[in-house]
Amino acid sequence: MGTLAKITPVFRCALVPKSCLPSLSAVRHNTTATKKEEKTVFGPLKDEDRIFTNLYGRHDFKLKGALQRGDWYKTKEILLKGHEWILKEIVTSGLRGRGGAGFPTGMKWGFMNKPDDGRPKYLVVNADEGEPGTCKDREIMRHDPHKLVEGCLVAGRSMMARAAYIYIRGEFYNEACVLQQAVKEAYDAGLIGKNACGSGYDFDVYVFRGAGAYICGEETALIESLEGKQGKPRLKPPFPADIGVFGCPTTVSNVETVAVAPTICRRGGDWFASFGRERNRGTKLFNISGQVNNPCTVEEEMSISLRELIDRHAGGVIGGWDNLLGVIPGGSSTPVIPKSVCEEVMMDFDDLVRAQTSLGTAAVIVMNKDADVIRCISRLMDFYHHESCGQCTPCREGVGWMAKILHRFVKGNARPDEIDMLYEISKQIEGHTICALGDGAAWPAQGLVRHFRPQLEERMAQYHAGQEEKQAAMLYPHA
Repeated sequence: MGTLAKITPVFRCALVPKSCLPSLSAVRHNTTATKKEEKTVFGPLKDEDRIFTNLYGRHDFKLKGALQRGDWYKTKEILLKGHEWILKEIVTSGLRGRGGAGFPTGMKWGFMNKPDDGRPKYLVVNADEGEPGTCKDREIMRHDPHKLVEGCLVAGRSMMARAAYIYIRGEFYNEACVLQQAVKEAYDAGLIGKNACGSGYDFDVYVFRGAGAYICGEETALIESLEGKQGKPRLKPPFPADIGVFGCPTTVSNVETVAVAPTICRRGGDWFASFGRERNRGTKLFNISGQVNNPCTVEEEMSISLRELIDRHAGGVIGGWDNLLGVIPGGSSTPVIPKSVCEEVMMDFDDLVRAQTSLGTAAVIVMNKDADVIRCISRLMDFYHHESCGQCTPCREGVGWMAKILHRFVKGNARPDEIDMLYEISKQIEGHTICALGDGAAWPAQGLVRHFRPQLEERMAQYHAGQEEKQAAMLYPHA
């Protein structure tokens, strides 16, 4: 039956008279004529194109200041245009998830628009942000909270959700207080709640504080925690869009992803899509930390080069670009890349995958030649070992093994063949766990082995040479 379905269109084409078919040259001409010319230069972003206009807290974070910056402008009109129009703009914009996975946002939110079965739908905002090196969402919540609250309303309308739950990391005490104040102001002004913005749409927003577990940044573990259970990931399927929080259809989205939705709807999906390369559209918040002269969080155009990002906004590498050793480009769970790769790579999803790493949360961690890259990766492995929920055997046992091996690598107390053993263990963990924590723990080790094997071998050689000298001194003390 499947074979017949595949060949049937061929027979249909054969039965159509040639006079009814356009000429091949005409098709080729039309395709060429309508092809849009792609940009080749990306960044710097102009101030008028910035979405987060109070990123550094220089202005009032409350409702009055937010209104002056253009938040809540024509929100009622956006809501009245309906969920299909909002989804269409999000799809047109090319927005991809800003939490690390990079899944197309319009497609993800569209999964919620299934026939109504009587269950309420919910939007859950992932504000857990526990990834080492990442500090973008907290800047939104403490300096521009109304961007997020308005984004919850617009995103909720796109999926006909009844309420939004903002799951905020437990350590973010000040951010939670500011966000709760923004939610109260929005309720008092009639912007959310019953008849939100006078649109006839009822929508509530709740702020829920977590308890500080990194694993709760995974969407199903977050849902478990929200329901009052242990924060352990669920098996999928069923996916949250079918059975999520409280057994109802749910979409979990990152803070930045939700916060940009109103601006996209106001300025148009085509405006947002004018930034970045194909499949890597829009603007993005980048965190730059480590051994740079000016660590910062900055909004820039997608596809900007990594070198320009560091030099322009972070004041360059301490000691100059030639003193660079390597960069972790997307938060601690993405593989490190050496200076030779950093020279040309662009900060977007596709180009970093080509470089055998990932954009992740766009948290750029810079290491110069003063850093001990082996010790840095060992420290990250300790973190993942501590934060593993222990549900999956490869992660529970394997990450501990990798941590122990890396402790010995730091000293050099290992054999060169153990480098390949470490890589093999990481491959046995990657893709064999319920959630992506196992992958996130495996990738830093893989990046270390892939690009810094000579340093590992040199460290081992130095250690063994030192041991031989000690033994010789003990055997022949008067030599």
